Amino acid sequence: MFNIFKHQSFSIDLGNNNTLLASADKMLLAQPSYIVFNANHSVKAVGEEAFEMFEKTHDELTPVKPLKGGVIADFNSASTMLREMVNRAYSTRSFLSGFDHIISGVPYYTTEVERRALRDALEQFNPRKRSLLFEPLAAAIGMDLNIQEPDGKLVIDIGGGITEIVIISLSGVAAFQSLKVAGDTFDMNIQDYFRRNYNMAIGLKTAEQIKIKIGAACEAIDPVPEMVSVKGKDMVTGIPITRRIDHREVAFILEKSIASIERSIVQTLETCPPELAADIYQNGMYLTGGGSLLRGIKDRFEKNIKLPVHLDEHPLSSVSRGVARVLANPKKFSGVLID
Repeated sequence: MFNIFKHQSFSIDLGNNNTLLASADKMLLAQPSYIVFNANHSVKAVGEEAFEMFEKTHDELTPVKPLKGGVIADFNSASTMLREMVNRAYSTRSFLSGFDHIISGVPYYTTEVERRALRDALEQFNPRKRSLLFEPLAAAIGMDLNIQEPDGKLVIDIGGGITEIVIISLSGVAAFQSLKVAGDTFDMNIQDYFRRNYNMAIGLKTAEQIKIKIGAACEAIDPVPEMVSVKGKDMVTGIPITRRIDHREVAFILEKSIASIERSIVQTLETCPPELAADIYQNGMYLTGGGSLLRGIKDRFEKNIKLPVHLDEHPLSSVSRGVARVLANPKKFSGVLID
């Protein structure tokens, strides 16, 4: 048993909203980044089951979302959540057997303290070696971009907690912007709008469903999604109520957040060297992350920034695919791995 599992390696995309585990050749697990504890601090639920319990628990249960802004906000909860997910992916593994190599994505803007928290969380699996990989580079690799050539590539990763905008050349980051405006911000924008304009309280999960079903970055989209009914609570009477909303209203709600991402893209382009700017004018920009699923965002960026936009076909897994490819050939990508 020891020898079999000691040669196993896996990659982690520890995201604000979703955690993905993969080996070098297949996806092992993809679950929401949530955990629920019992009153005695034992684990009640993790992943999808915990997500379903969120905003519906009682005093005996403690729901935790361990990551905030793309980094670990609650170390103990994050470590426990990771352990439960790895045990689920490797259900027959001996806990003491350890692993060969673990590679985890990490946001580019993180501090050394935040990276240390992630490294410490990985140490519980007794890996022979553990490495970190900046998520924008992983996303580029996952999108089949050659990051090693001297050719500027603009990658925009709109995740759950943060949006990272990077210009990549020669396996490094030549220009960079990070802002804490991303998928979670969109959800809070929708929640705040209902509270201010309709005196209606809705949960963040409801706000997220509105974003998924009819979320849009602009009014002019095709096809036009049907209106949705939103259930919530009247903040004056406390009585449950329902209101219908369409994609145009959601586009209005998200306007400021989308515009701030656009401004950051332009600021990143302003700081990059002229030769790389010429490459980007030729190559366009590459859009990934869950936020890129917003309807109309590709057309809006092309119209306002005047560059072609390449939208990842599977934006939720681009970082995970990239980390898995590095795991499959760590020698080739040794220059981008952080010990």
